[in-house]
Amino acid sequence: MVARRFAVSHENSTFDVDYDTDDGLEVFKFQLFSLTSVPPDEQKIVCGDDNKIVSDDSDLIWISDKLRLMSINDQDTDEGKSSSGNSDVNEELIMSNDEIMSDEELIMSDEELARMLQAEEEALLLQQYVAQQDNGQMEQKIRPYVDQVLMYEDPTYQEAARKTVPIAELEERALVALAKKEGNFEPTKVERDHTFLLELLFWFKQSFRWVNAPPCDGCGNETINQGTGVALPEEIRWGGSRVELYRCNFCSRITRFPRYNNPMKLLETRKGRCGEWANCFTLYCRAFGYESRLILDLTDHVWTECFSDHFGRWMHLDPCEAIYDNPLLYEKGWKKKLNYVIAIAKDGVYDVTKRYTRKWHEVLARRTITTESKLSSFLENLTKQCRRDLRPELIAMLEERDRNEIEALERNLRSKDDGAVSLPGRLSGDKQWRISRSEYGGGEDITLSCSSCPVRMCVDEHVTNIYNAMGVVLSQFVDTSLSVDGVIDVLKAFKRILMDLKKSPFRSRRISIKCLGNPQPSVYQLVPAFDELLHALHLKRELEESGEMAVQLAADPVRTALALPVAVDAVDDVVQSLDKCASISKDSLFLPLVRLNRIHSGSVLASGEELPFGIATSAFDGTRLSKWEEPNGAKGGWIAYKLKEGQVCELEAYELMSANDVPERDPMDWILEGSSDEGSSWYVLDEQTSQKFEDRFQRKSYKIESCSRQSNAFRFRFLAVRDAGSTSRLQIGGIDLYARKM
Repeated sequence: MVARRFAVSHENSTFDVDYDTDDGLEVFKFQLFSLTSVPPDEQKIVCGDDNKIVSDDSDLIWISDKLRLMSINDQDTDEGKSSSGNSDVNEELIMSNDEIMSDEELIMSDEELARMLQAEEEALLLQQYVAQQDNGQMEQKIRPYVDQVLMYEDPTYQEAARKTVPIAELEERALVALAKKEGNFEPTKVERDHTFLLELLFWFKQSFRWVNAPPCDGCGNETINQGTGVALPEEIRWGGSRVELYRCNFCSRITRFPRYNNPMKLLETRKGRCGEWANCFTLYCRAFGYESRLILDLTDHVWTECFSDHFGRWMHLDPCEAIYDNPLLYEKGWKKKLNYVIAIAKDGVYDVTKRYTRKWHEVLARRTITTESKLSSFLENLTKQCRRDLRPELIAMLEERDRNEIEALERNLRSKDDGAVSLPGRLSGDKQWRISRSEYGGGEDITLSCSSCPVRMCVDEHVTNIYNAMGVVLSQFVDTSLSVDGVIDVLKAFKRILMDLKKSPFRSRRISIKCLGNPQPSVYQLVPAFDELLHALHLKRELEESGEMAVQLAADPVRTALALPVAVDAVDDVVQSLDKCASISKDSLFLPLVRLNRIHSGSVLASGEELPFGIATSAFDGTRLSKWEEPNGAKGGWIAYKLKEGQVCELEAYELMSANDVPERDPMDWILEGSSDEGSSWYVLDEQTSQKFEDRFQRKSYKIESCSRQSNAFRFRFLAVRDAGSTSRLQIGGIDLYARKM
């Protein structure tokens, strides 16, 4: 550890920042963000003595104590104008945040680029000699797909596809995702369409089945491949001209596995390998109006691209892996040796290989089917054939978009990988099969994750409101004659009401509660006690003409959809706590039974996170459905929480909840720290060792025993997980921070 104090100048101010070098550069950037409001991903930190860019952790050990902070987005700040005039600094100011490099790195980059260009020239020269004669091989590979994608335009196929999708459910998920992750409760149509597409991808992953070897048609036991058979007329009708045969290991029965190419048939069978998956998913994309392309990788994989109006470009989607917008997945994650990646759509055929590689000079050496010029000419002719019946103005628009795409592919080809993002090996298919295809990558422990997280905002005020409302409900039960068992029965009945509301259409949620005529207090009679909770859920109760009581939407359906899962879990937590109580009284209305004054709406930064579902804010969303997962946190990871601007509080207690699975990843040792200067310096509030969560979704409460201080930021430093020998990961189902009531 090296403790240092830096004097950081920004605009017209200078800040003294205490720093522990063990924390790393990311924590230092978070401290500066707390002081200057310049987000970490927009910061450029320059040494005041020699204008050296601070680019990694080691720089903070040796550099001068005087630093200057500049925002990448503010290229014409007073600091920039009044700097030493060094041309290198001025040039670096206009570089993108992803490509800030020192002079030495720039020189190395130039040398590397020269080597790559030379390798490309050599590969092109060699291609003239080794490329096969034009025997139609490329056309044989591509032409069938040109006809296949036209099936996606059949209105009958599209209607059949839409009928199999729970559209309202996916719309709800999309709107909740926008609200939860971005605080966006009024998204534009473009934002809604983009997020719906992602939900469609995740749903498809769960609804379609991967086939290694099909189970026996007779007894359901495992089978083994016996080669191929002759296709039957009915199989040929649906494009199943290739049929694999499998013998049952138990009863010796032969099971047929036709490899259907017709997406209408795949809507029925809902199984296959990557060809069937991409074929069917691309039909779904077209059925919902997305401009889509089937992507053919000649090293034997298939996926989808959709044009994203949200991004203004084509977006990669792999339905087998449920991964999107990560085109380097195959080269970097799977370790594939790509050669040709061809996009096939109803209005054109395109060579998009350059989107999927940063090693073009290596790929070029493997492109030996035909020469680049012949390939380009062939694809241009195919595209003209696809567009021959289109209106001139539409052709002009498509040609303009083609030019933009080509420019973007060339520009991005020279960009560097995002080293902070880890891409997994192939996850779909049998392990040995993946290894045999050299697609296993770094193994199953490598997942889509990020070691350089952005600052994320918590959209969780509804969680605090629900916890407070549950306290009101319990305080009212204290004044009744109900026993603990009676209160539990009422809470379970109310949970059933919440579950029925969750199942009802999210835009028109409404259920009726019947009076059971029971002389004992029933949930019907006690519903008024839940008014505060209903209000927190944006629901209301009304008396119907029949005399029955109805619970229905009171406001924005998205806010209700966001809050309902939290309320269901909160009721479960209270029931579990009551099970341990002999009686309920005012003396029992404290943690863990009652959770008041929960801190909310802050910002979060973490040492790493799993994408897209294990992000840092998942620890604060109040549900069991999600978790924060740190892929490399088993031997150390951290998560920091900063209060809303201008807020301070004294921390009274906190709770941690175990996640849904893998107890080995549970935190065991940790230190909780506070800060009164928004993260510039830290002090210890609590320290725990050898903690063990016995159950999944188990909550553990901890009181701050030391003399707490007014703080505006908190940080958990997790030092070890339950079994670091069996996992590299840290995961937490939930974190709740409780302020002392003033």
